[in-house]
Amino acid sequence: QVPLVESGGGLVQAGGSLRLSCTSSSRTFSAYATAWFRQAPGKGREFVSAINWSGGSTDYADSVKGRFTISRDNAKNMVYLQMNSLKPEDTAVYYCAIKMGYSTNVRGYDYWGQGTQVTVSS
Repeated sequence: QVPLVESGGGLVQAGGSLRLSCTSSSRTFSAYATAWFRQAPGKGREFVSAINWSGGSTDYADSVKGRFTISRDNAKNMVYLQMNSLKPEDTAVYYCAIKMGYSTNVRGYDYWGQGTQVTVSS
Protein backbone atom coordinates (compact mmCIF):
# COMPACT_ATOMS: atom_id res chain seq x y z
CA GLN A 1 0.00 0.00 0.00
CA VAL A 2 1.08 3.52 -0.79
CA PRO A 3 -1.06 5.98 1.14
CA LEU A 4 -1.74 9.26 -0.63
CA VAL A 5 -2.93 12.53 0.85
CA GLU A 6 -4.26 15.47 -1.15
CA SER A 7 -4.54 19.01 0.12
CA GLY A 8 -5.10 22.52 -1.14
CA GLY A 9 -8.71 22.41 -2.24
CA GLY A 10 -11.20 25.09 -1.33
CA LEU A 11 -13.64 27.69 -2.54
CA VAL A 12 -12.44 30.27 -5.05
CA GLN A 13 -14.05 32.76 -7.39
CA ALA A 14 -13.92 32.29 -11.13
CA GLY A 15 -10.59 33.49 -12.48
CA GLY A 16 -8.81 32.64 -9.25
CA SER A 17 -6.08 30.11 -8.50
CA LEU A 18 -5.47 27.15 -6.25
CA ARG A 19 -2.55 24.79 -5.81
CA LEU A 20 -3.27 21.18 -4.98
CA SER A 21 -0.66 18.98 -3.36
CA CYS A 22 -0.31 15.22 -3.23
CA THR A 23 2.10 13.47 -0.92
CA SER A 24 2.81 10.09 0.60
CA SER A 25 4.69 8.73 3.56
CA SER A 26 6.04 5.96 1.33
CA ARG A 27 9.66 6.23 0.26
CA THR A 28 8.71 4.67 -3.08
CA PHE A 29 6.35 7.52 -4.00
CA SER A 30 8.94 9.18 -6.24
CA ALA A 31 9.21 6.04 -8.36
CA TYR A 32 5.59 6.27 -9.48
CA ALA A 33 3.89 8.29 -12.17
CA THR A 34 1.26 10.53 -10.60
CA ALA A 35 -1.96 11.79 -12.08
CA TRP A 36 -4.80 14.05 -11.08
CA PHE A 37 -8.36 13.08 -11.84
CA ARG A 38 -11.59 14.85 -10.96
CA GLN A 39 -15.18 13.93 -10.46
CA ALA A 40 -18.04 16.38 -10.56
CA PRO A 41 -21.46 15.54 -9.08
CA GLY A 42 -23.34 13.11 -11.28
CA LYS A 43 -20.38 12.58 -13.60
CA GLY A 44 -17.67 10.01 -14.05
CA ARG A 45 -14.09 10.42 -12.95
CA GLU A 46 -12.08 12.19 -15.64
CA PHE A 47 -8.39 12.65 -16.34
CA VAL A 48 -6.92 16.08 -15.60
CA SER A 49 -3.14 15.79 -15.74
CA ALA A 50 -0.28 13.33 -15.31
CA ILE A 51 3.45 13.43 -14.71
CA ASN A 52 5.97 10.64 -14.96
CA TRP A 53 8.29 9.68 -12.11
CA SER A 54 11.07 12.07 -13.10
CA GLY A 55 8.89 14.99 -14.11
CA GLY A 56 10.17 14.79 -17.66
CA SER A 57 6.82 13.91 -19.22
CA THR A 58 3.47 15.55 -18.58
CA ASP A 59 0.00 15.41 -20.08
CA TYR A 60 -3.11 17.53 -19.72
CA ALA A 61 -6.76 17.21 -20.60
CA ASP A 62 -7.73 19.63 -23.33
CA SER A 63 -10.10 21.38 -20.94
CA VAL A 64 -7.24 22.47 -18.65
CA LYS A 65 -4.35 23.02 -21.06
CA GLY A 66 -2.80 26.41 -20.62
CA ARG A 67 -4.45 26.89 -17.22
CA PHE A 68 -3.16 24.01 -15.09
CA THR A 69 0.45 22.98 -14.48
CA ILE A 70 1.57 19.72 -12.91
CA SER A 71 4.97 19.42 -11.26
CA ARG A 72 6.79 17.32 -8.71
CA ASP A 73 9.53 17.62 -6.15
CA ASN A 74 10.83 14.13 -5.46
CA ALA A 75 13.12 15.33 -2.70
CA LYS A 76 9.99 16.38 -0.79
CA ASN A 77 7.76 13.52 -1.96
CA MET A 78 5.33 16.04 -3.41
CA VAL A 79 3.32 16.43 -6.60
CA TYR A 80 1.55 19.70 -7.28
CA LEU A 81 -1.26 20.85 -9.52
CA GLN A 82 -1.24 24.62 -10.01
CA MET A 83 -4.67 25.68 -11.21
CA ASN A 84 -5.06 29.16 -12.66
CA SER A 85 -7.95 30.95 -14.38
CA LEU A 86 -10.38 28.62 -12.68
CA LYS A 87 -13.87 28.24 -14.11
CA PRO A 88 -17.10 27.06 -12.47
CA GLU A 89 -16.88 23.92 -14.61
CA ASP A 90 -13.66 23.01 -12.80
CA THR A 91 -15.73 22.37 -9.67
CA ALA A 92 -15.18 18.76 -8.61
CA VAL A 93 -13.47 16.48 -6.15
CA TYR A 94 -9.86 16.17 -7.24
CA TYR A 95 -8.00 12.93 -6.66
CA CYS A 96 -4.34 12.09 -7.02
CA ALA A 97 -3.36 8.59 -8.04
CA ILE A 98 -0.14 6.75 -8.75
CA LYS A 99 1.07 3.85 -10.86
CA MET A 100 4.26 2.26 -12.05
CA GLY A 101 4.84 3.19 -15.67
CA TYR A 102 2.70 5.94 -17.11
CA SER A 103 -0.91 6.37 -18.21
CA THR A 104 -3.65 8.91 -18.66
CA ASN A 105 -6.34 6.25 -18.25
CA VAL A 106 -8.22 6.21 -14.97
CA ARG A 107 -8.28 2.40 -15.00
CA GLY A 108 -4.48 2.22 -15.05
CA TYR A 109 -3.92 3.64 -11.59
CA ASP A 110 -3.20 1.50 -8.57
CA TYR A 111 -3.42 3.76 -5.54
CA TRP A 112 -5.74 6.68 -4.87
CA GLY A 113 -6.08 9.46 -2.35
CA GLN A 114 -9.29 10.43 -0.62
CA GLY A 115 -9.81 13.52 -2.73
CA THR A 116 -10.02 17.24 -2.09
CA GLN A 117 -12.98 19.44 -2.99
CA VAL A 118 -12.50 22.34 -5.37
CA THR A 119 -15.42 24.72 -5.76
CA VAL A 120 -15.32 27.62 -8.19
CA SER A 121 -18.04 30.21 -7.84
CA SER A 122 -19.22 32.37 -10.72
